[in-house]
Parts: sequence; structure tokens; C-alpha cells
Amino acid sequence: MKIEQFVMAYGVEHDRLRAILPEGFESLRPVLRINGEIRDDKTGYIEFNTPVAKDGKKGWLNIGFWDNAYFYTEGKKVTFTGDFLEISFERVGIAGSCPAEKDNDGCWFIGAGKETFRPAEIITANKEFCDCSFRWLIEDSTCGKSIGATLPAYPEDVKNIYPEEPFSVENAAKIPCRQVLGTYAVIFER
Repeated sequence: MKIEQFVMAYGVEHDRLRAILPEGFESLRPVLRINGEIRDDKTGYIEFNTPVAKDGKKGWLNIGFWDNAYFYTEGKKVTFTGDFLEISFERVGIAGSCPAEKDNDGCWFIGAGKETFRPAEIITANKEFCDCSFRWLIEDSTCGKSIGATLPAYPEDVKNIYPEEPFSVENAAKIPCRQVLGTYAVIFER
């Protein structure tokens, strides 16, 4: 299956992110990530996650995903939209190396009282940098726009203790975006 994947990560307050994580998961960086996929040029998929560690593994914890997400293309710009999110990626014509992550063993999915771990995909194709803007369409949620640069995210010491909240898309989407950290597109076969 041909996958055209669009990835955007944005920085958030680390303590707010820690307050929504399920028990047993440790937040690695103050980051939320949205992946949009176009599968075989016809089906859209969106995934929302954050970097975590658990039981000696490091990877991504899935907060939510949406199959059959609506998307449309206008030239170099691809927009995913729905009742919950609008996000646009516009290719800028600058290529880079494969987006390998040294601390990515895979992704955890939690649903229906069950936890599943999927090993990371190995992607060797080069990425193309994108400009990106997004907004969650959930009450009191956040939005952001890239600045044309890739920025790092580092773990932050605990400064504020927030009450624990349920692990949900709605609660994660309410954490304000400090800055879009990076965004790219990559095409590969799955």
C-alpha cells in the first residue's frame, strides 16, 4: 500500500501533558504530534500521539486516531479536516534524510480496556519539509502555525502540579501550543 504521510509536532507545557497521561507512562518530551496519512491516494487517516516510555520501551502513546478522515489537495498543499481538527501541510521543496527516531520502539494504543503495542515501522525514504497550520475544532482547544524551521523539544523539570485529568483527545487538544516544532511529508510503501 502506498502511504503519503504528513507529520507535525508541536511543543506544549510538560506539566499539563503529564497530568493527562495514564498510569505507568512517563512523558519523554513536551510534545504532541499529529500524523496524517493518505493511503493509496484515496483514504485519509489521522493519528494524535505523544512521546513516552513504559516498561523499558520508548515510543509514542496514541491519544486518538480517525480512519476515513476527509482530505483534499490544492497544488502542493494537503488539508485534512473533520469535526475535530483542521490541519494543512504545504510542501516547500526542501528534502532531508529519512526521519529516523533513535528512541522509537513503537506505538501504544489504548482502547476498550485493552493496551496494544505496535513495533515501529522502518521508513527509509527521504522526507520533504512542509509549512503547516492547524487548529483543533474542540471547545477551548489550541491552534498553531510553523515558522519554517525545525526546533528541538527537551524534557522540562516539574514546575506545576496540575490535577490529573482523563487521557483523552479533548484534554490533550486543550493544552496550548507553544510552537510548531517541525513538519514534513514522506512517501513509502507499507
